[in-house]
Amino acid sequence: MENSHRHGTSLIAKLIDEPPVKADNPIKICDLTFRDGHQSLFATRGRTEDLLPIAAEMEKVGFWAMEVWGGATFDTMHRFLNEDPWERPRQLKKLLPTTPFLMLLRGQNLVGYRNYADDMAEAFVDRACINGIDVFRTFDALNDYRNFETVIKPIKKHKKHFQGTICYSLTKARMGGEVYNLEYYVKKAKQLENMGADTVCVKDMAGLIAPYDAYYLVKALKESVKIPIHLHSHFTSGMADLALLKAIEAGVDIIDTCLAPWAYRSSHPAIEPLVMTLRSTNRDTGFDLHQLAKCSEHFEKISPKYRHLLDDRMSTIDIGVLLHQTPGGMLSNLINQLRDMGASDKLNDVFAALPQVRKEMGQVPLVTPTSQIVGIQAVNNVLFDTPEERYKMISAQSKDLFFGLYGETPVPVDKEIQKKALKGYPRGEEPFGGRPADVIDPEMAKNWEDTKGLAKDIDDVLIYGMYPMTGKRFLNWKYGKEPIPAEVLPKTLEQCAKEAELVKKAKAGLLVEKPAKEVPEKGEGARQFNVFIDGDYFAVEVEAVGGAPMITGIAPVAAPRPAPVAAPKPAAAPAAAPAAAPKAAAAPIAGGAKLEAPMPGMVIRYEVKEGDAVKEGDVVMILEAMKMENSITAPASGTVKQVCCKEGQSVQKGDVLAVIG
Repeated sequence: MENSHRHGTSLIAKLIDEPPVKADNPIKICDLTFRDGHQSLFATRGRTEDLLPIAAEMEKVGFWAMEVWGGATFDTMHRFLNEDPWERPRQLKKLLPTTPFLMLLRGQNLVGYRNYADDMAEAFVDRACINGIDVFRTFDALNDYRNFETVIKPIKKHKKHFQGTICYSLTKARMGGEVYNLEYYVKKAKQLENMGADTVCVKDMAGLIAPYDAYYLVKALKESVKIPIHLHSHFTSGMADLALLKAIEAGVDIIDTCLAPWAYRSSHPAIEPLVMTLRSTNRDTGFDLHQLAKCSEHFEKISPKYRHLLDDRMSTIDIGVLLHQTPGGMLSNLINQLRDMGASDKLNDVFAALPQVRKEMGQVPLVTPTSQIVGIQAVNNVLFDTPEERYKMISAQSKDLFFGLYGETPVPVDKEIQKKALKGYPRGEEPFGGRPADVIDPEMAKNWEDTKGLAKDIDDVLIYGMYPMTGKRFLNWKYGKEPIPAEVLPKTLEQCAKEAELVKKAKAGLLVEKPAKEVPEKGEGARQFNVFIDGDYFAVEVEAVGGAPMITGIAPVAAPRPAPVAAPKPAAAPAAAPAAAPKAAAAPIAGGAKLEAPMPGMVIRYEVKEGDAVKEGDVVMILEAMKMENSITAPASGTVKQVCCKEGQSVQKGDVLAVIG
C-alpha cells in the first residue's frame, strides 16, 4: 500500500513538472480574473494598482485572451474607486502587449443600463478599440440582435474580434420547454454567424447550465455553425467545473476561467485544476502550472484588501440558484435593496414574486440590465402593491421595457400590465416594435455641450454621457474642482490588516470603551505645543493646574543646523480634503402633505417647482435606487409649498422630498 502511494505521488509530481504534451486540439482559455472574477466576488472593486504588478507575469501564460474591462468596471471605477475607466486598458496594454484584451459590451446598452443613441454607441466602441480592446464580447439582455447592428460597425472598421453572445436562460430546471430549448440556441447562433461574428459565446451568467445540457448544446452548435464556440459559466450553483469538462468533451473551442484565489463561489471555475485534468490529453492547455502558481500567489497576497466584500456564508455553492434561478449579482442587489429599506424579512416574498414578474415581462433572460429591472420591480411589487392594485410603483426602466425600448422579449409581455405601465409614458402609450435606437435622438452634441469647460477630451465626454450624474461628479474629482471623498481612496494592505485586527478584537469583546470623564473648562493659561513622534504629528494643549509652574533653570541648546537644500521637486497636486457628508434633506415646513422617500436613493430631478399645482398621483420627482429610476408621485392634490432636496442629493427612506399644501 505504501509503495503504491509513493508511486502515485511521484506520478503526480512528474505530471506537474513534465513539459505538457503537444495536443492536436488544445482547449483555448480566456482569463476573467481582471474583470469578472472581482466583479462576481468583490462587487467590481478591484483596483488597477493591484492588477499592474502581476500583468507582465500573466502575459507569459499564453491565454487566448484576458477580460480586463467592460461589464460593471466602467461604472464602478468612476463611481467608487476614483479611477478613470479609460486608463486601465491603456496602462495594462503596456505590460501585456501580445495578449488580446476582451471586454464585455452590452450591445446598444454599451456599459450602462439603457440603450444609448447610435452616435454615442459608435463613438464609445471606436474609443474602446483605440484604447486597447481587441475582443468585444457583445451581448443583449433580450438576445435581440438588432441591438448589435450599430456597435458591429466600429468593431469591424478597426479589424477587431466580434464575439456574438447568446445569453443562456431557462424557464424550467433543465434546458428545454417552449422558450429556451436547443432550437432556440441554434437559431441564435446562426443569426450571429450571419451577422459576421468571429466566435459565438454561450453566456451562462447564473451558473444554470447542467453538464449534460452543456454537452448536447455544444454538440448541436458545432454541427450547426462553422465559427468557434466559447462557453462562459459561473460557479454559483457548483456545476460549472463539470459543465466545462463535458463541453470540452463535446468539442467546445474556448472556455472561461479565473485564477484560483478569485475563482469559485459566484465567480468562475479555477484554471489550475483544469490544467491538471487535461494534462497529457488531446485537449491539453499547454500551460505551465508553476507560472500560474506565481500569478495566483499575487492575488492571494492582495485579497485581504477585498475580503470585507466577500459573502461570508460557509458554503461556496448557492444551491438556491437552482431553485430560484437568480444570478449572484442580482441576488446581492436584492438583499442590499431590501436591507436599505428595512425589509430584509421580505426576501422570500421577493423570490416568490420574481417568476411572476419575469413572466409578465416576457420571460427575459436575467442578465444586466434586465436582471436589475425584473428584480427591482419584484421588490417594488412586494413592498408597495396592495390587494386592490398591483404594479403600484413601476420603475422608468420597467416602463421602457414594456414600451419596447430594450427590444423584443422572448415571449409577449402581459398586455394589461403593459397598458398600465404605458399610461402617460412620454414616448407614447402604444408599444414600439422596431429597433430601439431608431427612436432615440442623437446624444453626443448635447454631451459635449453639457461638459463644456470640464471635459478635456472625448473620453471624458463619454464618461458623462454614460452616467451624467456620477460621471460629472468624477470629472470634478479628476480635475480638482471638488474634493475627493475619503471612502473612494485606496487602502494599503497595512491599513486593511489594522482594520481586520480591530474587527477581530471587537468580536472577541476585547475593545473596551474609555470611561467618560468630565472635561474641565479650559483656562487662559493653556498653551499649544506641536509634538512629533515617529513621523506622526500631534497638536497638544498644556495647562498647569494648582499654581504657576516653577522654573529651576534654563539649559542652553545648540542652534539647529540648517537643513541641506534639496533640489526643487515638481509641484505635486494638492491632496483633496475629505468631502463633506451628503447633505440631508431640508427641514420640511409645517403643514401640508409630506411626500416622503419610499426608499434610499439619489435625487435625479424634480418634475415640478415650488408654486406648481399638482393632482394626487402626479409625478413630483425621479428617485434613483439601485440604478433604477422611480417616479415618486404626489400623495395629495394641492400646491407645491416646498421642494426639500437638490439634484444629486442622497436621501434615506422617510426623508421628506416635498411638501404639498
